Amino acid sequence: MKVTQAALPGLLVLEPRVFRDPRGYFLESYNEKTLAETGIRERFVQDNYSYSIHNVVRGLHYQIRPQAKLLRVAVGEILDVTVDLRRSSPSFGQWCAMNLSEANQKLLWIPAGFAHGFRVLSENAHVIYKVTDFYDPAAERTIAWDDPELKVDWQLSHPPIVSAKDGLGVSFADAEVFA
Repeated sequence: MKVTQAALPGLLVLEPRVFRDPRGYFLESYNEKTLAETGIRERFVQDNYSYSIHNVVRGLHYQIRPQAKLLRVAVGEILDVTVDLRRSSPSFGQWCAMNLSEANQKLLWIPAGFAHGFRVLSENAHVIYKVTDFYDPAAERTIAWDDPELKVDWQLSHPPIVSAKDGLGVSFADAEVFA
């Protein structure tokens, strides 16, 4: 597995070996031993699956009981966005965007302490991610996807589809951040 450091410290782009033949392809999307060799030794407790249509923006979500994620796109393409909420990090308050897709087969390791969101670029997208802590509605937080301080470039040509809950996200300045 090829591992590349993304633009923010701690974010890793993982590229599994893809075995293609006339029938299609095969890849390992998760292998505990291989991930441990990359330095990812966290225990995953839950798998999440998200289906969204074109131009949906989800996020920017995080939990105050921090949870790390290992994310991939099974179908379609997204613009994946992460925001560093670790006050002690040199990249605190910075964001990183990258395309993840069925075609490029990249996985993204998002360590604890980041907010996360994505915009669907294709007709639809199926996003699968493993997490290191169980979902806790009381611990869930949302930063406004269009926060004027963060200035995330969602590469929009017209207004996105956003849930009512995500539309109520707080400003980055008012977000609960990590030490």
